[in-house]
Amino acid sequence: MPFASTLHPEGVSNDEFRAAMSRLTAGVCLITAHENPLTPNGPRGEDVGMTATAFMSVSLEPPLVLVSLREGSRMDDLLAEQPLWAVSVLADDQVQVASRFSMKNRISDRLLFAGLPHVRGEVSGAPLLTGALATLECRTENRVEAGDHTLVIGRVLTSALPAPDSPPLTYFRGRYRHLTG
Repeated sequence: MPFASTLHPEGVSNDEFRAAMSRLTAGVCLITAHENPLTPNGPRGEDVGMTATAFMSVSLEPPLVLVSLREGSRMDDLLAEQPLWAVSVLADDQVQVASRFSMKNRISDRLLFAGLPHVRGEVSGAPLLTGALATLECRTENRVEAGDHTLVIGRVLTSALPAPDSPPLTYFRGRYRHLTG
């Protein structure tokens, strides 16, 4: 099948690479962080969230995870300043949450969190979804520039299983998918 996009010097085009990577099934997570207020006595800071499929376990000793963030995105900018963040591994019935937080060019996340069942992480202060398969609170250990993304490696500080027996939400060929038995 021919691809129309321009080849990189190494030979693969953006379209070819995107098509190949779309065949990799991924779990879906909501990455969250709490933005501190601009001034000590100012209004409360905002919660920020983004859907991620490029998330993985890195190490057991110490417990480390990795998330890939688009360089210059709001989450990338926030985590460059704020080392504490959280992860909610999304369950099958949370597809609307994934869609909500994957919208591009949004101005504020405040409305996205409205009505979303969550608790605030004791360590990170970030929202943790109450219906998630698992939740983690993390502290950034390292940031690595990688092309047009930043790889953020975080040490896991807390872990919980709010809805451990729910089926997972997955992403395959550009769409959210449901696993069947």
